[in-house]
Amino acid sequence: MLDIITLGEAMIVFNPGSTGPLQFVNTFEKRVGGAELNLAIGCSRLGMKTGYISRIGNDEFGRYIRHFIRGEGIDTSQVELVNDYPTSLNFKERMEDGNTRTFYYRNQSPMKALTVADLDENYFKHARVLHLTGIYPAIEDSNIPVMEKAIELAKKHDVKVSFDPNIRLRMWTKEKARAVLEKILPKVDILLTGDDEMEVIMGEKNPQKIINQARELGISFVAVKLGEKGSVGYYQGQTVEAEPVKASTVVDTVGAGDGFNAGVLYGLSQNWDLNKIMQVANTVGSMVVRVVGDNEGLPYYEQVQQRLGEIERIER
Repeated sequence: MLDIITLGEAMIVFNPGSTGPLQFVNTFEKRVGGAELNLAIGCSRLGMKTGYISRIGNDEFGRYIRHFIRGEGIDTSQVELVNDYPTSLNFKERMEDGNTRTFYYRNQSPMKALTVADLDENYFKHARVLHLTGIYPAIEDSNIPVMEKAIELAKKHDVKVSFDPNIRLRMWTKEKARAVLEKILPKVDILLTGDDEMEVIMGEKNPQKIINQARELGISFVAVKLGEKGSVGYYQGQTVEAEPVKASTVVDTVGAGDGFNAGVLYGLSQNWDLNKIMQVANTVGSMVVRVVGDNEGLPYYEQVQQRLGEIERIER
């Protein structure tokens, strides 16, 4: 039994060797990224059994990614290398304050090779949670029915559906994102979102109003990420406004939301109360931004405990 399975595109991320506008950067370092993969890595490091459904190019980059995923202890039985599609790339621009921009090269995405017929129902049957994001349907319209089928299989086997809209306006318009994603929300059990994303989908940015609308749709757990202002969570009749956890330094903000999501899903798997879930999720997110890279800063659970002061950190 897998605690979490997720479906999405893994990419090679080229991290800049210096800060500033991308046109003036001359060196890059090869890393691995992708929101759904980051989530799987985050959950795995916290101690959950995770699985990943994906297609990557049958090339040197694709083989590198698959080895990397295996090294994180993630099940890759549903990850295939495919011909005729190059592994997708993105180049990251990073400024001195840690803010980033991403430039995608994924028009010939290998995920186009994943069809509805390729989804293994047995894989869904033996999972507890399916995590999805709005990035996958943004890549290509043909991905939308695949995502819908994945949700159908999850519902058929009582698998909870976790969803992060993760709207990328470099990939589609606000209008297209809203048209697609608002149809998904009524099928979601766990909503992990930023307030700006719900402004696109619901036309609402106020966390409490977002929670109220989500509850009307039947969503049982809601977490609204507010960046440096912390987060607001709702679960089992309780609402918690969680204070932000200040990072010691901010060098790269990419992956913080994925880390937050991993913290929530781990907390739910441990049946924690909402206060602890939100505290741990905020803590994980704050730890990610201290490290350059999309997933390099995702912590192991003992590191989270050290950050919270629950256990002592021994330096040497």
